[in-house]
Amino acid sequence: MDKIKLLILPGDGIGPEAVDEVKKIIDFLNKKNCFSIIVEEDLVGGACLDKNKVPIKEETIEKAKKSDAVLLGAVGGPKWDNLPFEQRPEQGLLKLRSDLELFANLRPAISFEPLIHASSLKPEIIKDLNILIIRELTGGVYFGEPRGIEDIGNGNKKGFNTQVYTSEEIKRVARVAFELAKNRKKVVTSVEKSNVMESGKLWKEEVTKLGKKDYPEIDLNHMYADNCAMQLIRQPKQFDIILTDNLFGDILSDAAAMLTGSLGMLPSASLGAVDSTGRRAGMYEPVHGSAPDISGQDKANPIAMIMSFAMMLKYSFDMNEESDLIEKAVQNVLSKGLRTLDIKQKDEKHVSTKEMGAAIIQELDTLIGN
Repeated sequence: MDKIKLLILPGDGIGPEAVDEVKKIIDFLNKKNCFSIIVEEDLVGGACLDKNKVPIKEETIEKAKKSDAVLLGAVGGPKWDNLPFEQRPEQGLLKLRSDLELFANLRPAISFEPLIHASSLKPEIIKDLNILIIRELTGGVYFGEPRGIEDIGNGNKKGFNTQVYTSEEIKRVARVAFELAKNRKKVVTSVEKSNVMESGKLWKEEVTKLGKKDYPEIDLNHMYADNCAMQLIRQPKQFDIILTDNLFGDILSDAAAMLTGSLGMLPSASLGAVDSTGRRAGMYEPVHGSAPDISGQDKANPIAMIMSFAMMLKYSFDMNEESDLIEKAVQNVLSKGLRTLDIKQKDEKHVSTKEMGAAIIQELDTLIGN
């Protein structure tokens, strides 16, 4: 069995607590000979700032490049809110995405049957929901130049950011969406604002040309971002794969996350291009962020972190059976009524971070057998 070299970056807030539960699962499955994963850890975000005065070290970036995949906890928190923008913990995450050329962000929004009443929407609207949002991750307004804040006189300032996309940036992320659609419902909804933005007009043109030329079997639809936000709440099951840019993807994926009832349940994958050896750079992280208000209290939901690890097995290593095994264990634990604080109903008891992790390992042990 080939050894997998995994770099883990626990980060800040509840990141280290959630990561600890994944490390326990890795140890368990290593011992069960399901795979052979070698773990190396390093610092990112506020934790790295506190020790090294930078949000991520160049040495850590090099470790990430040499690893088979990266698993990241969370970055940021109020402790570092007053730092200059370029020194904030989030810059460590953005640098990782940029330097590893992770241009495609995959965020699933899946409705777990046992948690159907945790959503603020009616059960019949979200029952069997399974959406995959594919967000372009290294272009757009978050990276465009020029950007800044300028003094324009008379006590006024001007803040500005540039939304910019090239044809190649659009086509490479669209290919990811079309390829993944082949193994789903063969439906892609491309989302932009081509009615008011030139970058959106180019986005629609390039996605349309690529779809017609290389993926005629995929049903491609187009939708404006504001309408998509409304439709996610009105009729979310009309979507299968949503393809969109960096800014709209950031917003729409969080909206889709809350359809399921909790950000604590949702994983994500950030993928690069396939290289000449067939390897695709990948970084996996939960959607929920650092949640500093519950950090260190054993209250965090580790499921998004665990499901991010399951995504890693699937998308980076083609370990579909092992990935499905972890997802099944999570489903079974939820079916038995175990809930962390964020997903419990008013009168339900809740378990701690460690208790949820232990229950999932116990379920894995049952599923694997002797």
